Amino acid sequence: MTCEYRLETRIGITTSFEAQEQRLHHSYVQAVEQAGGLPVIVPILTEVLSIQAFASWIDGLVIPGGPAITEGLIGTLPEDISETDPLRVRSDVRLLEAILAARKPVLGICYGMQLLNARAHGTIYADVERQRAESLVHSQKRGATTHSVTLAEGSCLHTLLQTNEIEVNTRHIQALATVGTGFRATATAPDGVIEAIENEDGTVLGVQFHPERMGTTMQPLFRHLVACATAQRTSRQILYATENE
Repeated sequence: MTCEYRLETRIGITTSFEAQEQRLHHSYVQAVEQAGGLPVIVPILTEVLSIQAFASWIDGLVIPGGPAITEGLIGTLPEDISETDPLRVRSDVRLLEAILAARKPVLGICYGMQLLNARAHGTIYADVERQRAESLVHSQKRGATTHSVTLAEGSCLHTLLQTNEIEVNTRHIQALATVGTGFRATATAPDGVIEAIENEDGTVLGVQFHPERMGTTMQPLFRHLVACATAQRTSRQILYATENE
């Protein structure tokens, strides 16, 4: 879908970082571009001033999937998931904090949702399948495929997807144990595992599944991100123009 704000609203996308190399599945870029935003690959940044400058330049942020979160961890990581490289974590955290401080919108996906929750002092199971009674298998590596999620009525996610229940992919070993301050759970799997969180006004969303791999079904999430970023960008431009009259 072509939008009037194409190539104006910059959406940063962070990346994986392994063996000193950054990588990003192209589906994230496609999802942002198709939603009308300009995808911007975020480098692994180490200097605070660089991070602040980058945060001021972009209008919104996508934090994609990745390895394990250790902040707020309950239990011990299993052998089939490793910790995220500390350089990526440090870069992601600093950028996220700068973006949130500027009240710019965020979409956290899998690791990204878990990072949002951890920074809000929520907790996470190291291995939900083994730690939570009657949990389904949620990891594709362990044989999971898809499952349904139930959406909370009145939530931003429910409004965007216009449904009470939807089938999603499942690619995670960890899962939220408690929801962080300022967020509420807005989707759950049949076993009760939390599959989405959002803040009060819906400008910060986190999903445990991978919407970038679900085609048009999940495009409303990316369109919402771009629309929120565009509105915030426009407000900044108006404020700047008013202050300089």
